[in-house]
Amino acid sequence: MTENSINIVLVAALVLAALWTVMTARTLRSAIGLAITSAILAIIMFRLASPLAAVFELSVCAGLIPVIFISTIGLTARVEEESMAAKQREKLRKYAALLVLVLVVAGVLVTMHLPNDFAAPQGPVPTESPQVVMWDLRHVDLIGQIGVLAAGAFGVVILVKVSKRA
Repeated sequence: MTENSINIVLVAALVLAALWTVMTARTLRSAIGLAITSAILAIIMFRLASPLAAVFELSVCAGLIPVIFISTIGLTARVEEESMAAKQREKLRKYAALLVLVLVVAGVLVTMHLPNDFAAPQGPVPTESPQVVMWDLRHVDLIGQIGVLAAGAFGVVILVKVSKRA
């Protein structure tokens, strides 16, 4: 197997594991999927010669976080299938407009504030301070990180919000 085909297989496995993580209805399976996704991502980081990021990903994201999730799942009460499905449909109906709004805002931000050149800077690695690199050279990455953090925050709010009708 060539290097390129190994990378393609790893990225495909990463996408499939991530999709399984977010699409499964069981919280325990999602936590296990998170660990698998993070482990595959750590392998990709090792292959991209980024061992510090890979070790951090493997130890924290593939190890510690899923253990905390699984232990929390074990301490909570089980929800019945019908009740869970009804709550999921209600949340989907309730927050569908939010998803459309986030996509529209992201599209506007991308078209207004980003350059047409999305490629990584070519040539030698910049030796400027981290602030210069993040704000001036890698603003596409920064917007992606902001989007991931916002999605995580919205996800947590949606999951833990208690209905006032109950």
